[in-house]
Amino acid sequence: MIYNDKQLQIIGTAERLFANKGFDGTSVRDIADEAGVNIAMISYYFGSKEKLMEALFSKRSSDINLQVETLLHNEEIAPLQKMESLVDSYIDKVMQKQQFFKIMICEQVINKNPVIISLIHDLKKKNTEAINKLIKDGQQKGAFKKNIDVLLLINTLIGSITQMMLTSDYYKEYNGLQDIPEDQFFEQVKEKMSKHVKFLFKALLTYEV
Repeated sequence: MIYNDKQLQIIGTAERLFANKGFDGTSVRDIADEAGVNIAMISYYFGSKEKLMEALFSKRSSDINLQVETLLHNEEIAPLQKMESLVDSYIDKVMQKQQFFKIMICEQVINKNPVIISLIHDLKKKNTEAINKLIKDGQQKGAFKKNIDVLLLINTLIGSITQMMLTSDYYKEYNGLQDIPEDQFFEQVKEKMSKHVKFLFKALLTYEV
């Protein structure tokens, strides 16, 4: 779905507030006040807070599906390179959209709102189906092993990046990086995570030792 500028503004505001205050701790009035719009506009565009959350998940899930379809139709890139491109994209997305991923983590831990849990489940299902297309493409071309556990592979990617995001302060302390600027730190982390996950993916997906 294509959203106009005002809708994107409301979605972005809701994302920030949901990440900081939680879904239950954020009211529609909070979102309206923060976004500089009236409550009626949010109701007009989205209908309810739950539908607004649904729009947020829809916006985030459409990105990976589009990228996968683009990679599938690019015959100039080898299957492993396509997976590596997806890894870099996902790492970059988590770093840029930390608020959204914090929402996902918190809501899964709390596990109180069946609507949000259902949205998270649907998002995971769409992402799994999209990534599975790339893996099957690689298998058909003889580049990837058979009988790959797709969910375990995805959990390797998501778990590694999520844990790094949640424990970044400890990572800084452990490696003596407390004094470097935040942007430099994240660039270092992205580079290290990229190499780490790509190494694991190559070992899990390909016949190469």
